[in-house]
Amino acid sequence: MAWRMPAETAPHDRTWMAFPREGLTLGSTAAEAEACYAAWSAVALATAEFEPVTMVVDPTEIARARRLLGGAVDLVEAPLDEFWMRDFGPTFVVDDERPGVLGAVDWIFNGWGAPEWAEWQKSAEIARFVSDLVGSELVSSVLVNEGGGIHVDGEGTVLATQTVQLDPRRNPFADRPRVEAEFARTLGARKTIWLPRGLTRDYDDFGTNGHVDIVATIPSSGRLLLHAQNDPGHPDHEVTRELRAQLENETDAAGRGFDIIDLPAPETLRDHEGFVDWSYVNHLVVNGGVIACGFGEERADATARAILEDAYPGRRVVTVDAREIFARGGGIHCITQQQPALAGA
Repeated sequence: MAWRMPAETAPHDRTWMAFPREGLTLGSTAAEAEACYAAWSAVALATAEFEPVTMVVDPTEIARARRLLGGAVDLVEAPLDEFWMRDFGPTFVVDDERPGVLGAVDWIFNGWGAPEWAEWQKSAEIARFVSDLVGSELVSSVLVNEGGGIHVDGEGTVLATQTVQLDPRRNPFADRPRVEAEFARTLGARKTIWLPRGLTRDYDDFGTNGHVDIVATIPSSGRLLLHAQNDPGHPDHEVTRELRAQLENETDAAGRGFDIIDLPAPETLRDHEGFVDWSYVNHLVVNGGVIACGFGEERADATARAILEDAYPGRRVVTVDAREIFARGGGIHCITQQQPALAGA
């Protein structure tokens, strides 16, 4: 078997999500809870305009999910404690030698490094649950990893972060060669590009310790979209400058240097908890479109849409307000997971 994770731009069969439920991420007040439900639902409904969406729903929330999503989204019930589908759900892969076969990588999920606040035991079972539902071959992994911790070009290149896969709270015995070997086995990776770190806010207590999907992505072969914080008053100004300097000297699995496209951060620098990590990089590519993060800044949101339209020619870019998602630790890409369409299906 030669598993390969397709690029996100490859055709999808559907997108998977998980519906919010009671817990720390939901919020401590009724207003915060309603805002969370509304944000997740808005992403699902926007995505459903382009391709089917299946939402995993905890049994305690099925009535609410039906009310908010109607018939636009398929619902399946399973116990949840967290609802960041990108991170605990399966990473779907294909086998080019067996065109009709879908694989589902089941990483070990421990709540982003087993912090004291996290509850993850129920959601850690969802990858297998989804794999069973779709009839995919389960690709079991001993690596603690999350889907938001990787990006691929579908041609053998994977982006990763040293502070995620090499995090001693995740993989205390891992080193680069071991992680790269596992990426080769599960994703078909031939070249791993290691970023030294992620964005500043992502190292807070409720962060992921540096997920790459808020920093950089590969919209097409040989190109990178890179988060750019242009305000020197934000600590990510220096972070993104250093990342750009590194990536200017990197090559992909085919030996190509990258055409780097800056995706400027919005103007807002802080919220009530500190410096924000608002990033337009954390978008979802769907069939014929892109679901982009919006931050209530008309000019910045429009600039990001224009850059994304150029990076993904022929796709319609739709902006969904992502501030309530980011307030909980992630963005649109973090709460979604694409299932690739199989050749000939």
